[in-house]
Amino acid sequence: MTRDATEADLPAVDCIFRQTFCDTFAHLYREEDLAAFLDNFTPQAWSDEFADPRYRFRVAEVDGEIVGFVKLGPSALPVETDKRAAELRQIYVLEEHHGSGIAAALSDWAIREARRQGFEELYLTVYVDNHRARRFYERYGFEAVGRYDFMVGSQADEDIIMRKAL
Repeated sequence: MTRDATEADLPAVDCIFRQTFCDTFAHLYREEDLAAFLDNFTPQAWSDEFADPRYRFRVAEVDGEIVGFVKLGPSALPVETDKRAAELRQIYVLEEHHGSGIAAALSDWAIREARRQGFEELYLTVYVDNHRARRFYERYGFEAVGRYDFMVGSQADEDIIMRKAL
């Protein structure tokens, strides 16, 4: 069901990211802010992260089609910690596969991988009004530890920073 991503998977990863982000959040933004945000996710940007050994990508497939992914990387969040920390940067699953266990399989992998790499904490952010995602992360033992301005173009959204001790 899940496997390590290859560079050849990046166009599918980009497509899933764009579709899922827009399906979930596009209604919150002015068209120009959404376009400015999405413009940051170029083929070169995906490729640069994929080539960076600090990042790890994993994809989920159903019948040979990629339907979700997770990206683990260095923490760039404004948190103070003396522990080795990683960030669950993105996890997206196509809407028609919600509730199928794919997000759980990707999350399980991300937590195992962060531990394997010797990290002591795993951080993520979630939109304050994304109650479904917040409940999902809380079931994994993530706890709210602060807030974060997530920029989409010129619009700042309030995100919650969540942490899981590994």
